[in-house]
Amino acid sequence: MQNTLAIQPSSNIWRQFFQLTKPRVVSLIVFTAVIGMFLATPGMVPWTILFSGTLGIALVAGAAAAINCLVEQHIDAKMARTRARPTVQGSITSSQILLMAVIVGGAGLALLAVYVNMLTVWLTLATFIGYAIIYTVILKPATPQNIVIGGASGAMPPILGCAAVTGQVSNDALLLFLIIFAWTPPHFWALALYRRKEYAKAGVPMLPVTHGERYTRLSVLLYTFILIAVTMLPIATGMTGLVYLVITLGLNSYFLYLAIGIYRAYSDALAKKTFAYSIIYLALLFAALLIDHYFRF
Repeated sequence: MQNTLAIQPSSNIWRQFFQLTKPRVVSLIVFTAVIGMFLATPGMVPWTILFSGTLGIALVAGAAAAINCLVEQHIDAKMARTRARPTVQGSITSSQILLMAVIVGGAGLALLAVYVNMLTVWLTLATFIGYAIIYTVILKPATPQNIVIGGASGAMPPILGCAAVTGQVSNDALLLFLIIFAWTPPHFWALALYRRKEYAKAGVPMLPVTHGERYTRLSVLLYTFILIAVTMLPIATGMTGLVYLVITLGLNSYFLYLAIGIYRAYSDALAKKTFAYSIIYLALLFAALLIDHYFRF
C-alpha cells in the first residue's frame, strides 16, 4: 500500500484531499461568511477584502474539515455515507493529510493576515480549533450535546465576514451567529435520527442513541421553535425589514410543519426530507438577509 501511495501523482493526492475538505459543507459556510461581509457595510464590500476574505475563510474551513475526516476515519468506516472517503479507503496517508491541511490552512490564514486584518485571523483560527479539536476530538465522542456546544464553531462564519470588513464584531453579526447556532441542532438531529443505527454501531453518543428516538423528535421540535424565535430578532432590532419578514415567515412555516411531522408521525423519509430542507432553509434565509439589506421597504 505504501509503495502504491508513493507513486501516485501529486494531482491525484490533491484531488483526494479536496474530497476530504467537504466542499458542499464549506460552500454553505463560505456563503454565510460572505453574507456577513455584505451586511457589515451599506455599500459594496472592497474587492480585495471580498476575494481574500472569502478565499482565506474557505481554505481554513477546508483544512478543518480534512482534519475532522482524519480523526474520524474509524467512525466513517462504519457509516454508509462516509465509508468511501479516501481516509477509509487508505488511498491517502495521515501524514499527507496533515501536511496538506497545514499548507492549505496556513495559506488561508496568511491571506487573511496580509489582505484583511488580524482580528479575522484570530477568529478564524479559533473557529478552526473549535471544530477540528474541541468538537471533533473532545465533544463528539463524549456527550450527546456535542452538536449543541460544538455548533458555536459552525455559527462563526458571519462573524468572520463582519470582522473582515469592519475590524470588529457588531451586534448584527452576533444575531447571525445566533441564527446558525439555533439552526444546528434540528439540522443535525434530523440526520442523526435516520442514521441512528450507524451512529450506534460506530459508538458515537448522538442524541437518538443515548436518549432515544422520541426524545430526539421532541428536541427537534423544541429547537425549531427556538430557531423561529431567533430568526425574528433581526426584525425586532430593526436590522431587517419587510422583505426578510415575508420570506422568513414562509421558510419558518414549512420548517415547523416538518418538525411537527417528525414529532407526531416519524419516518426516516421525513427525517431525510427535513435534513435536506434545513440546508436549503439556511441558504435562503441568508439570501433573504442580503436582498433585504439592499432592497429595504
